[in-house]
Amino acid sequence: MTQTLLITGASSGIGAATARAAVKAGWQVALLARSRDALEKLAAELGDAALALPCDITERDQLSEAVAKTVERFDGIDAVYANAGKGSSSPGIEQGDPDDWHAMIHLNVLAVLTTAHATLPHLRKTKGHFVVTGSKAGRDHMKGSVYGATKWFVQGLAGNLAEEMREWGGRCTLITPGMVDTPFFDEPKPDKIQPDDVANAVVFALSQPRSADVREIHIMPSG
Repeated sequence: MTQTLLITGASSGIGAATARAAVKAGWQVALLARSRDALEKLAAELGDAALALPCDITERDQLSEAVAKTVERFDGIDAVYANAGKGSSSPGIEQGDPDDWHAMIHLNVLAVLTTAHATLPHLRKTKGHFVVTGSKAGRDHMKGSVYGATKWFVQGLAGNLAEEMREWGGRCTLITPGMVDTPFFDEPKPDKIQPDDVANAVVFALSQPRSADVREIHIMPSG
């Protein structure tokens, strides 16, 4: 039976690469992001295995509707990849922009929580898998990095969620890449980790037998 993976932040970068890798591995995918044009283009590329669901996941009603449409189309959810996130346009704390922090924390922290909250009832039914994008920045102390602090939250949440999910046979995996060459940055970073590298790690975690609970995959550039 074909399994279903719901991906947030699916329109580009790591999310889009993961959608392609998952479909290649035999999954159906629900694609969530704000960019309607990019999502629909990706869904058309992937064919009947993909469902484009343009939405703003920081809006709980839109997120809940997207989850419901996924279940209606694919008859359930077997895995979730909470990948959506953003950085800060102004580094540091003293010189930082509190309004920018608010938007970033809403997406990087609260939206991860609400994605888990909205999908866990469905994952419980399938003894499913929750995967979330952390960062090397959530494992190190970085001068004045509010972004890094949001990823420290994700680091802790993933471990706590894994303990909650294991009570009913579910699993949670944290993906912690270093710098990835994605639209997250203003300039290309061709010498850094590629989105396909992260996508392959996600599919690897999802492909493990139920006897193996892969809690974290940490990826760094090889050069």
